[in-house]
Amino acid sequence: MTNPAAPPLPLAEVTHRAIRVLSRELGPADAARFVGQFSGGSGDYTAERDGLFAGRTVAELAADIRAAVAAGRPPHTAAVAEQPAAEPGR
Repeated sequence: MTNPAAPPLPLAEVTHRAIRVLSRELGPADAARFVGQFSGGSGDYTAERDGLFAGRTVAELAADIRAAVAAGRPPHTAAVAEQPAAEPGR
């Protein structure tokens, strides 16, 4: 326990200690999974989604997913497999 009269620790120190405790109690993999659920990510998902799926119907995307699974590819790669690579810096 910490002294209630002591000033609060810097956030970096709190984070370091918390991750150390989580890793000890849960193991590194589950600690990483736990911490990962709180990261907000980055970028603009809406703009990215609109660019990836512009002009595509749900039926077309579903067919792509079924085809990917039938070909042994991961389903999450189906809808973007035929898309050109993004330009650098975008």
